[in-house]
Amino acid sequence: MSPAVAPYGGWKSPITGESFTARSVSLSQVRVDGPDTYWVEGHPKEAGRNVLLRRTSLGQTSEVLPMIDGVRLPDVRTRVHEYGGRAYAVRDGVIVFSDGFDGRVYRYDVRTPTRGLIPLTPLSKVRYGDFEFDEARGLVYAVAEDHSGSGEPVNTLVAIPLDGLAGRDASLVQTVFSGTDFVESPSVSPDGTKIAWLTWNHPEMPWTRSALHVAALGFAGELRTSVTLVDRPDVCVYEPRWTPDGDLIHVDDSTGWANLYRTEGFVWRDGEEADAWTTRLRTRPLHPGRQAFSHPHWQLGLHSYDVFDNNRLICSWAEDMTWHIGTVQLDNGLEEEWSAGWWPIGNVASEDGRVVLLADSATHAPAIVEIRDGVTHVIRPSTEAEIDPGMVSCAQILSWPTSDGEQAHGFYYPPVNPGFVAPEGTLPPLIVNVHGGPTSSARPGLSIARQYWTSRGFAVLDVNYRGSTGAGREYRERLTGNWGIMDVADCADGARYLIRQGLVDPSRVAVRGASAGGFTALAALASTDVFTAGTSLYGVSDLGALARDTHKFESRYAFRLVGSSDPSDPVWRERSPLFHIDKIAAPLLLLQGSEDAVVPPAQARSMHDALVAAGRRTALVVFDGEGHGFRRAETIRQAWAVELGFYGEVWGFGPDGGAEVEVANL
Repeated sequence: MSPAVAPYGGWKSPITGESFTARSVSLSQVRVDGPDTYWVEGHPKEAGRNVLLRRTSLGQTSEVLPMIDGVRLPDVRTRVHEYGGRAYAVRDGVIVFSDGFDGRVYRYDVRTPTRGLIPLTPLSKVRYGDFEFDEARGLVYAVAEDHSGSGEPVNTLVAIPLDGLAGRDASLVQTVFSGTDFVESPSVSPDGTKIAWLTWNHPEMPWTRSALHVAALGFAGELRTSVTLVDRPDVCVYEPRWTPDGDLIHVDDSTGWANLYRTEGFVWRDGEEADAWTTRLRTRPLHPGRQAFSHPHWQLGLHSYDVFDNNRLICSWAEDMTWHIGTVQLDNGLEEEWSAGWWPIGNVASEDGRVVLLADSATHAPAIVEIRDGVTHVIRPSTEAEIDPGMVSCAQILSWPTSDGEQAHGFYYPPVNPGFVAPEGTLPPLIVNVHGGPTSSARPGLSIARQYWTSRGFAVLDVNYRGSTGAGREYRERLTGNWGIMDVADCADGARYLIRQGLVDPSRVAVRGASAGGFTALAALASTDVFTAGTSLYGVSDLGALARDTHKFESRYAFRLVGSSDPSDPVWRERSPLFHIDKIAAPLLLLQGSEDAVVPPAQARSMHDALVAAGRRTALVVFDGEGHGFRRAETIRQAWAVELGFYGEVWGFGPDGGAEVEVANL
């Protein structure tokens, strides 16, 4: 059958908002415990509840945890740093996890299910996460974030007894380390005598400067003699992890790239002083190069590499805008890349010769994949929605010149739908997508969200502007002091590059982004003329208000990005889109969660009210009960339909599946 002729943007597509939610989940926190594999799934149809699943050696997959008090299912989630992350740990069938509803820590043993859940902490205003077992002492170490005071929450490293007594007496939760603004990544040595952890202080973020510490552990889990292995200006540390022989592996970017290092000398020798180990530590690079073996720790519990055997690590890394999986030898640093057919997404776990990872590819959405004896198979896909391979628009790696003589990078996705062709002589509308962070990056794996657009006849440019990660510290640091300038220029220059190439319609170019990407989208509308529409999802409109109102983790983040630690400095107002309403000519859609603690709803409402008062074309949709990032199925479906309908409304065409939206002053 010949394809139908229809305008770009108006093609009918089987990829709908239902595709995002009805048969789709988010996947995270992949770990292995002997022959079993564990992971967390976020379920949009259950209001985003996070479910802990277990796959046994027999291939049976099921939800692990029973109901809490017989009345509700657990939500395996932590709100430490607001972004959460590692919310459980498992060792020999014993699971410790944080419940997102009541904030308590619970223990569960899959070998004795009749005992049910045992509370390890009482109800309180303390959040816990980043759990690490110490079986010899009957403890689990965790990051604690205490919100009971009137000022900023206090972050410490604590030891929680596994016997459950602290579930009734909070004084039994022992603080083992304090005194820094932030702490994370506790890791206990195989012999139980040492613990490693990371710290950092305001105004730094963990990827701008952080420190690596190691201490001897006392009988009750207290810290004794300690050393600081890494603590240098502008150097950040990632993921301390021990080898079976008692050496410590970590990643740091002292060379400008997030490379692997090995420290030897921790093992105690007969007849020597207890702290003799501190005098003989030796750290050496394992595999130096222009590769990134970890990524910014926005969330607790990064796991970009693991121990594969006594002489090899299984690693994931970014290189030349693509992602790789393979081994690095501990004795000589030799790297061997595996041809698995999948790109790792920064979560790799290994035990007994098998490797389990979260991964995607150009033609596969994120999935949990197992590699054993060179054979790869999928354990759990993130979606059961089937996309015709002929419908998939694959990423084209793209670089373009910037207006100030440098280069920016990204991924271009042309419109693809075998059922349709556009009228001769027409060009597709372009959506320029801006990732969040801004210390983060776009990746080229199959995304239903992108195919939602390309299958309808839109082109998409996913921008890795200067400031993005995975291309070395120098590229990331180009955004320092230049937020709202370089990121905006790179997005606008990318759009202009595609226009010059004759690939997209210059009259229909939108910029969209979420969170920090939303800020860039707003700033692009206020300072360039290339975009004819824009969408901000919980984006920042007033930098000064953000500095006053946001949470502890990011409360000084903008200082570095803006280049000023004084929000009364005129540069804060100059960079804030809210104060440049007169320069915004393109229609703007604002999507916001009512319970957002990272970018409060006042940011979107202030922007909308100012635009309406100035006679500008704008629409605001606030989703009740949603936070920073939409989790509920009905919200996700509605957000995509509203955005599609918005473009149809302002560009004057009838999109397939768009929802009506009231645009003020249209």
